[in-house]
Amino acid sequence: MTKKYKIAAISGSTRDHSTNLNLIHAIQELYADKLDVVIAPGIALVPHFNPDLDNDNPPQAVADFRKLLQGVEGILICTPEYAMGVPGSLKNAIDWTVSSMEFSHKPTALITASSVGQKGHRSLLETLHIIEANIPESSQLLISYVKTKVKGNSITDEVTLEHVKHLMNSFIHTMEVKYS
Repeated sequence: MTKKYKIAAISGSTRDHSTNLNLIHAIQELYADKLDVVIAPGIALVPHFNPDLDNDNPPQAVADFRKLLQGVEGILICTPEYAMGVPGSLKNAIDWTVSSMEFSHKPTALITASSVGQKGHRSLLETLHIIEANIPESSQLLISYVKTKVKGNSITDEVTLEHVKHLMNSFIHTMEVKYS
């Protein structure tokens, strides 16, 4: 029997029923036998980053977000691109982890699922690399025109489904290497 890994899934969208959250649910269903997926509560609850508050007693939403990331073996981010960049709420939440280093050497997978997505994807990858996330190239995926490929909690486009499976298998392999 293979180990079941606990991962945090972060949606870069603040919408309650976003395509990115639907994509997370689809992955959760596809990998229910291999992953225990904990969906991070809304990143919109995390206050604006303030270095003066980044100490041993940060705001409660920050402490909860950090604790979630510390308690998992991997992090999956599914995000849209907003205005050719990383959604502000997602970048803000990640900024709160810089000093506490929750992403450092943690197996991480990134799916940018948007209308286009290249610039936001590239920008977020730069951030993840600088904070030392363990994110091999095979654990990075850009899904352009995502609304034509994901309906509800299902990945309806076969090519996209294969790309997602390739990414998730790489992500799981990265966790196996780190934790075996």
